[in-house]
Amino acid sequence: MALALPEVTEGRSYGHRNWQVGGKAFVWERPLRKADIKRYGTEAPPAGPIVAITTEDLGEKAAILAEGTRGFFTISHFDGYPAVLVQLDVVTKRSLRAAIVDGWLACAPADLADAYLARSRRARRTR
Repeated sequence: MALALPEVTEGRSYGHRNWQVGGKAFVWERPLRKADIKRYGTEAPPAGPIVAITTEDLGEKAAILAEGTRGFFTISHFDGYPAVLVQLDVVTKRSLRAAIVDGWLACAPADLADAYLARSRRARRTR
C-alpha cells in the first residue's frame, strides 16, 4: 500500500523495513520489544506483525486512538511521539490504507502532497 503512493522508497532501519517519502519514514515495521511486552504485565500484548505509522501531530494521534478502530494502539515508548501502532492481522484494509495515506501526507513535501490531493479530488468527482 505504501509503495503505491508517489515517490515512496523502501528501506531498512534497525533491521526492519520502512517506507519513506522525501527522506522521511512514514511507515515502519515495529515489532514489540521485550521491554514493551514486559509493560503489559499479565495482560496479553498485541500479537502478530505490527507497523508504526506517522500522524500529522499528537492531536491527530489522540483522535485516531479515541476512535477505537480495531488494530490501532500505542505503547508508552511512543508517548509524546506522533505515530500510532497497527496490528496488521487485525486492522481492516480500508483503515490501514487511510492511515498510510495520512502518514504519507504528514511527511510528503507540500507540493507533492498538494498534487496528490488535487488528483484524488478530481478522481472522486469523475466517479
